[in-house]
Amino acid sequence: MAETAKERRAGHDMDRVREGCTRFLAGHGQRTVADMLAMIPADTVQDHYGQGGAVAELEAEVARLLGKEAALFFPSGTMAQQIVLRVHADRRGRRGIVFHPWSHLDWHEGRGYERLHSLHGIPCGPLGEVLSLRALQTIREAPAALLLELPQRDLGGDLPSWDELVAETDWARSRGAAVHMDGARLWEAAPYYAKTPAEVAALFDTVYVSFYKGLGGITGCCLAGPRDVLMEADEWRVRHGGRLYGLWPYAASALTALRQRVEKMPQYLEHARAIAAALHGIDGLQVIPDPPKAPMMHVQMDGTPELLMARGLEIARRDRIWTFVRPFAVDSPHRIRVEFSVGDATLGFRVDEVRELFQDLAGVV
Repeated sequence: MAETAKERRAGHDMDRVREGCTRFLAGHGQRTVADMLAMIPADTVQDHYGQGGAVAELEAEVARLLGKEAALFFPSGTMAQQIVLRVHADRRGRRGIVFHPWSHLDWHEGRGYERLHSLHGIPCGPLGEVLSLRALQTIREAPAALLLELPQRDLGGDLPSWDELVAETDWARSRGAAVHMDGARLWEAAPYYAKTPAEVAALFDTVYVSFYKGLGGITGCCLAGPRDVLMEADEWRVRHGGRLYGLWPYAASALTALRQRVEKMPQYLEHARAIAAALHGIDGLQVIPDPPKAPMMHVQMDGTPELLMARGLEIARRDRIWTFVRPFAVDSPHRIRVEFSVGDATLGFRVDEVRELFQDLAGVV
């Protein structure tokens, strides 16, 4: 549906208010084009169609961080995950992919796995809970792959226990299925398990990791896994139009983001948990999950999208602090959720300040 003139004006007004803010509550805050370009070192070596230069350097670093034989850069996770699942399916002569009903691939990517690669989704388990071994044991067919999203974004960053995770990956292998991790935010999940990203990745055949979600790079991702699987994936990358002439700006910013922020993930998690504890007792407000298992959470509160926008813009004009003006989800006519990622910008707020801001957003006096 085409955007109306009124909607365009509202969007421009919102942009002006945001530009006037000096503090940003979520993630790494507002970053200008100059900020993003500054993540590309002046001595960056260019690649040529994904070969050499910063791309090769990034791939080697990711393979080392994840303890995998090789890694391959892609411009988008949508492309990377469809491709690696296709490779796993072709190798096994099966088409079924098991995933949580709220899998990012199923909800946010137009079911490309089905439309482009003739793969069949096998949703498993209740919507409101992370995937469990008990749910997997109800599946009778032999799938091509089990896909696990760590952490589960649509559940506020929820994660299974380590023992449960091990049991689920063992189940997949007992059925002859590949085990693939949608690890867009693996960097954020690892501290919950008190393990390195490589120790978590060791449970999986292949892993996808993002460089802008949580880390704050410009864009792009890597697949990591066995070299022969990635060689097949590289052929599909060409077919998808993903081997661009120059990928070095994205790879160079990804390297900067990795080196700046992976080591800070435990600090982000600690701050997220302190904030969640501080939000207890606000009428009509709920943190999901509580306590947070990653440096992100969903905050559910009474209200409507219109109320959230009005209150968020009021805070922005009054205090020059940008919080939230749009919900992540609307759970009922009078109940909304916002997605709250904790990063560098959030570290600049005391927990009592965050509580006061959420009281204002929730309309609690």
